[in-house]
Amino acid sequence: MADTATTASAAAASAANASTDAPPFQLGKPRFQQTSFYGRFRHFLDIIDPRTLFVTERRLREAVQLLEDYKHGTLRPGVTNEQLWSAQKIKQAILHPDTNEKIFMPFRMSGYIPFGTPIVVGLLLPNQTLASTVFWQWLNQSHNACVNYANRNATKPSPASKFIQGYLGAVISAVSIAVGLNVLVQKANKFTPATRLLVQRFVPFPAVASANICNVVLMRYGELEEGIDVLDADGNLVGSSKIAARHALLETALTRVVLPMPILVLPPIVMSMLEKTALLQARPRLLLPVQSLVCLAAFGLALPLAISLFPQMSEIETSQLEPEIARATSSRTVVYNKGL
Repeated sequence: MADTATTASAAAASAANASTDAPPFQLGKPRFQQTSFYGRFRHFLDIIDPRTLFVTERRLREAVQLLEDYKHGTLRPGVTNEQLWSAQKIKQAILHPDTNEKIFMPFRMSGYIPFGTPIVVGLLLPNQTLASTVFWQWLNQSHNACVNYANRNATKPSPASKFIQGYLGAVISAVSIAVGLNVLVQKANKFTPATRLLVQRFVPFPAVASANICNVVLMRYGELEEGIDVLDADGNLVGSSKIAARHALLETALTRVVLPMPILVLPPIVMSMLEKTALLQARPRLLLPVQSLVCLAAFGLALPLAISLFPQMSEIETSQLEPEIARATSSRTVVYNKGL
């Protein structure tokens, strides 16, 4: 009955879409093909679109209701595919896919760049003191921990102690590596002052990359112990898989290593060149605004590229999973939410 209603809604929507370029709407499916990197890139550009931060509560309710009407076959005449895709984009940007609860604005993927850029600028400030290094690494890992938790796979309950354990582990690892590398650089007698300053600017990357792995593994370790839900092609729950959980964590960890590369490596290179220009040498007060713009551009490029490496709803063959999972379904493959 539900399938018939959805089909009726699809037919009603398609009648209003003859003159649009939007593909036929599919409820719960990405607008762009997830089998290619470009398709995932375009999909995640929608997910991180900062304009969704300004969506009102009323607009969110309207978007959710429109999707419910489509699902139950009660869609009003004249609704276009573009309107349905827009409604789904709003819902996916604001509501968690497993819990359907609103994600706190600074911890949404659409808020990662606006709220994370000031932290990146702080991490890359030259001539850092011990106190400032500790502060910016702590703030960065605090933000990352909250983003990880807010966008986690929530098919299984996770105690607050896991969050605290992951948070503390990430902060300690980031601060230890950053402070340790800074001390080593300061003691390197072979470096000229200019070279030492340049090398120090690259210290945040290994610290952040290592801490990101620690953060993801510690905060989501419960998934390795209990497994995550895997679904068949129709969205039906097949079972809980620890092997799928390992794949999810590996994919997420790789994403979190790739993510800071352009953000923390490109700006120091660009700024080392820009600082030699006559404009910035004559107007040193422009250094911070220029560095902020460079970091914003690098962040805006890096985030969609990094999270596009793997689909959010990843697919895996049942033959690679536990025997009980393979026996529980006739599907050759199942999908799982890897988180972001």
